[in-house]
Amino acid sequence: MKSKSILILTLVLIYSVLIFAQEVHDKGVFVKRQPGFYDEILKALGDTTETKNIDKFLYKVDVTGKNFPKSIDEFTQYWYNEPISQGRTGTCWSFSTTSFFESEVYRTHKKKVKLSEMYTVYWEYLEKAARFIEEKGNSEFGEGSEANALKRIWKKYGIVPEEVYTGTFSGQKFHDHKVMFEEMNSYLKSLKESGNWNKDEALGEIKKLLNNYMGEPPAEFVSQEIRFTPKEYLEKYLQINPDDYVDILSYMQQPYYQQVEYEVPDNWWHNKDYYNVPLDEYMSALKNTIKNGYTVSIGGDVSEAGYLSRNDVAIVPTFDIPSEYIDENARQFRFSNKTTTDDHGIHLVGYLNKDGKDWFLIKDSASGSRDGNNKGYYFYNEDYVKLKMLDFMVHKDAVKDLLGKFSN
Repeated sequence: MKSKSILILTLVLIYSVLIFAQEVHDKGVFVKRQPGFYDEILKALGDTTETKNIDKFLYKVDVTGKNFPKSIDEFTQYWYNEPISQGRTGTCWSFSTTSFFESEVYRTHKKKVKLSEMYTVYWEYLEKAARFIEEKGNSEFGEGSEANALKRIWKKYGIVPEEVYTGTFSGQKFHDHKVMFEEMNSYLKSLKESGNWNKDEALGEIKKLLNNYMGEPPAEFVSQEIRFTPKEYLEKYLQINPDDYVDILSYMQQPYYQQVEYEVPDNWWHNKDYYNVPLDEYMSALKNTIKNGYTVSIGGDVSEAGYLSRNDVAIVPTFDIPSEYIDENARQFRFSNKTTTDDHGIHLVGYLNKDGKDWFLIKDSASGSRDGNNKGYYFYNEDYVKLKMLDFMVHKDAVKDLLGKFSN
């Protein structure tokens, strides 16, 4: 009788497993593009020349019946400023990491500050142009960059509050760098064609364009009734040391437990300070970091069938790869064949465990994050982060055990 009961129980368990396996197989659907927040940006800018094809169909995961997080209120989260739009610019790297440093100022000194994203962007454009000229055109010049660009720029130029330098002019609702970037890029290409590499002259022309479209940043300003230079504001008021922040990377094409170059175009100055670790270590460090009270500036790929702006979620469908098969090889394969790219920077500000899976609350400056119910946010499933998010920046104290595994 006992053997029969065990047999019945075993059959029931096998049947349950088979039924569950059938239930978790995701399906895809063709979704017609709907007008969204980006269309509002274009309308506000008065641009009728750029349109998105609303007749285009995208292949996305079918989320019917899925039990996803519905509100930011479900998440444990830490202090951050409310999400703002990056407008029509490719400056997510500055918006996400500026937001991260604002949270760090509050975490360490309990000061609530709103810093200028565009101050950093202004000087980064000049630095890119300078290298382009020095390398005689053999250097990347684009709108993108990396989180640790802020460390480099702030150490050299300091930082200012947003109210002191907005990078926009009166009545301008959204940032818009389309024409400015086209003119700068065209000018730099003309130098390559003419061979006229006079650095001072060329940077003077780039600076004129930046000043025309963004305004000239201040050399000094008054905040809290105190006069500061931008470097004094960083050192004496914010009291943030850029060297206290580290970048954690996980990919197989460079040795683990070494500091390596992040080999993507937006790392245009070929920074080699990234701490490269195995994927399990990467995920463990990330989870421990957010659960121990730190926020994170993180970057990776946001162009997948499971990236759903209308639902505020980012997941990995089983028809892409089942959860149990997501490992460093799956991650590297997608990076190597360029289906994973370094195309967006975001600010990770909270976490939630739901149905045995960790979810991360993402503050996002891109227009797609405003197409759902939680304006300016996404909810990333841990599988999506594990497969598609390539690197993150954090205070060194949050990952001191991990850094201790590096010989240098």
